[in-house]
Amino acid sequence: MTRVPLSVLDLATVREGHGSADALRGTIEIAKAADELGFARFWVAEHHNMPAVASTAPPVLIGAVAAQTGRIKVGSGGVMLPNHMPFVVAEQFALLEALYPGRIDLGIGRAPGTDQATAAALRGVSPYLTVEQFPEHLRTVLGLLGDERSAGMAGRLRATPAPETYPEVWILGSSTYGAQLAAALGLPFCYAYHFAIASDVDSAARLYRSGFQPSERFPEPHLMVSASVLAAETTEEARYLAGPSRIMALSLRTGRLGPMISPSAAAERELSDLDLQVLDSLPGTQYAGTAEEVVAALDALVTRTGADELILAGAVYDPATRRDSLARIAKAWGM
Repeated sequence: MTRVPLSVLDLATVREGHGSADALRGTIEIAKAADELGFARFWVAEHHNMPAVASTAPPVLIGAVAAQTGRIKVGSGGVMLPNHMPFVVAEQFALLEALYPGRIDLGIGRAPGTDQATAAALRGVSPYLTVEQFPEHLRTVLGLLGDERSAGMAGRLRATPAPETYPEVWILGSSTYGAQLAAALGLPFCYAYHFAIASDVDSAARLYRSGFQPSERFPEPHLMVSASVLAAETTEEARYLAGPSRIMALSLRTGRLGPMISPSAAAERELSDLDLQVLDSLPGTQYAGTAEEVVAALDALVTRTGADELILAGAVYDPATRRDSLARIAKAWGM
């Protein structure tokens, strides 16, 4: 059976009793494993002011990951454009592309990826203003990275003195807005389905494909869908190891932020009826089970959405657990 490519999304999760340096080393080890296993891409997220996430500066982490891997494409999942000046983003990713030609992805999102106060601190202006300017700023980035359709938006600026290749630009989103924008611009689109099972993924997929306007770089639409997964030897073990992600998801929605707790601590955590209601709609890990069970769920997701690629999220307490999970899935997927 021919299956779509699989990629990996990582947050550089900070676990209880460890620091950011441990989390970043863990991410690099996961990336090296993904490279060896044959995954197509390894993307890192952008989050700010969150005790459980060390991935605050994607370009820095991308450079470190690319330096420690040899084949896999490395990118941002994503850069939250309202937090940054477009010229800075274009320069950073043009530099990464010059260092690692043909291996750099620039995934761009519209949300600030943090609370309003932190978003304002990042840019010194209202996050609402920069979100409204997103289409304009996106076109500026595209123009700076060689898209002739948007060259006028960049003016006389150049992202590097003499670029030979350009990073691949993706639009990221968890609504139909991003899907329609990606379609109009002829760009690949990644839908953040791992945020929640109840989502607009079906509508987004349909609108993206039906509205896609071919571009020079992308004559055909390319849809990637994310899913949060964890595979283990048994279903029971997988659900036990996924416990920390449930508590992490709950903490994000209730404001009780902290480092990721261990599976044993998660199993012992007492949850209120309200907590359980929240977790019913936001389980933390969507597909936790044996490799065969996870692969069956991913096959169904591809059939449902028509995805051309899947990107696997999945916050876990121990990086070794993530590496083992990816290895099991890769084998069952036939990679």
